[in-house]
Amino acid sequence: MELKLINAQGQDAGAVAASDLLFARDYNEALIHQLVTAYQANARSGNRAQLTRAEVHHSTKKPFKQKGTGRARAGMTSSPLWRGGGRAFPNKPDENFSQKINRKMFRAGMASILSQLARSERLRVIDEISVDAPRTKLLAAKMKDLGVNNDRVLIIAPVVDENLWLSSRNLANVLVLEPQQADPVSLVRFDQVLLTREALRSIEEMYA
Repeated sequence: MELKLINAQGQDAGAVAASDLLFARDYNEALIHQLVTAYQANARSGNRAQLTRAEVHHSTKKPFKQKGTGRARAGMTSSPLWRGGGRAFPNKPDENFSQKINRKMFRAGMASILSQLARSERLRVIDEISVDAPRTKLLAAKMKDLGVNNDRVLIIAPVVDENLWLSSRNLANVLVLEPQQADPVSLVRFDQVLLTREALRSIEEMYA
């Protein structure tokens, strides 16, 4: 298949050949959902912690006598039944949230995402993208020329040099990545994805 190619001014510059295996795949919503969910779950650090009834700071004194009060019997205020008491099944820092995704599933999911981006015209190919100096204003002007200054834009370049990286840091709606850093969450989250020709070939080598 062919993908739309644009020049530095955002104008149509023809088309570029692309792999059908990667950019003409059927949309598989269930697979994409599983891929995105697993990627986010694997990013969780699992550092939340709650206290058991043995760890909360409460007195072990019996709060009131066993009989004659009309209340349910209680031995100590650290019981999980009491407000401020410990948790019966607390979350601990060693909790594991990771989910396994097979390599074949990951490749198929990435191909499905890229194909849907191409179908919805959210994916465009550009010859190259670079800035002469590490200045945010230069990259912002380039985004305006491309007609994507009001969109959340993911730029995938073969090599992210220092000028491009530093220029993009202060643009809240722009993220610059290399092909091996492209992940399913970023591809789904951004409104527009700009691929350079060289980055396109690298992605085809990795997933096609």
